[in-house]
Amino acid sequence: MANSPSHRFGQIIGDLLEEIMTPQLQSFCSERGLYLDKKGVRGNARSGKKVAWLDKYGNSHDLDFVIERGGCENVRGRPLAFIEAAWRRYTKHSRNKAQEIQGAILPIAEKYDWDKPFLGVILAGVFTSGSLTQMRTSGFEVALFPYESIVSAFASIGIDAKFDEVTPDAIFQDTIDKIDTISPQIRTQLKQNLVNSNQALLDLFFAELQATLDRQIEQIILIPLHGQQSEFTTITDAITFVTSYREDKLREGGFRKYEIIVRYSNGDKIDASFQNKEKAIAFLRYIEQGAVT
Repeated sequence: MANSPSHRFGQIIGDLLEEIMTPQLQSFCSERGLYLDKKGVRGNARSGKKVAWLDKYGNSHDLDFVIERGGCENVRGRPLAFIEAAWRRYTKHSRNKAQEIQGAILPIAEKYDWDKPFLGVILAGVFTSGSLTQMRTSGFEVALFPYESIVSAFASIGIDAKFDEVTPDAIFQDTIDKIDTISPQIRTQLKQNLVNSNQALLDLFFAELQATLDRQIEQIILIPLHGQQSEFTTITDAITFVTSYREDKLREGGFRKYEIIVRYSNGDKIDASFQNKEKAIAFLRYIEQGAVT
C-alpha cells in the first residue's frame, strides 16, 4: 500500500495543502506576534522534524500546524490553534479519517481547555456529509477542497489527475511521474490555481480563525458557593427540595468552591471550578496572560 500510486498521490496532495497553507498561516501569525510550528527542524523546543504534542492521557500525536502564543524556536508556547490537513479520494474512507483526526486533536484540546484553542481541518477530495458534520459538531472549523477542484487544478497545467478504483496502476504511475517532474514555476501555478478555485472557503476558514485568536474577554462570572450538600435518589425528591428551598434564608455550612465562567466575544466559554482562593486566582491570572490586548 505504501508504494502504490494512489498512496503516492495522497502524499502529493497532502504536500500541496501544506505548501498552500504554510505561507497564509505564517502571514496570519506574523501580523499578531504568534509562532507557527510546522513540520521541519525547529530548535530546542522540540526534537526531530515532526510537530508532536501530548494529549491529556500522555499519548503523543503528530500534527501539521500549531499556532502558539509566546512560542519561539527554543521555547514552546501556549497552544492557540491545532490545524490538520488531509486527503481522501473515496467516501468509504472519509469517516475513518474524520475519527482519526478527532482522536488525535480532541484529547489535546481538552488538556489545554483553559486556552480554548481553535480546531481546524483543511480537507481535499471526497468526504461524506456525515463525516463533515461529525467534525463540525465536535468543534472543528472545516474547509474542503472538492475533488473536482483538484482535478481542474492539475488539468490547468496539462496533467490528467482523474482516477478511480479501476484505473490501471500503469496509467496512474505515469501521472505520478509527470507530477514529480514539474518545474517549481509550474508547481507554483498549480497551487495558485487550486487556491483561486477555493478562495471563498479559505476566506471563511481564516475568518473563523481570526474570530478565535482575536477574541476579547466579554464577561467573567464568579460565584462563591457556600452551604451544605444535599443528595437525593429520585428526581421527585430533588424537585421537592428545590420547590421548598428558602433562597432568602442564610444556610449553615462553610465555603465550598468558586465557580468561574469566562465568556469571549466569539461565543467561546470556559467553565472552571476551584476549591480554594489560590487556585482560582492562578486560573484568572492564566486567562489574563492569554488575553488579546
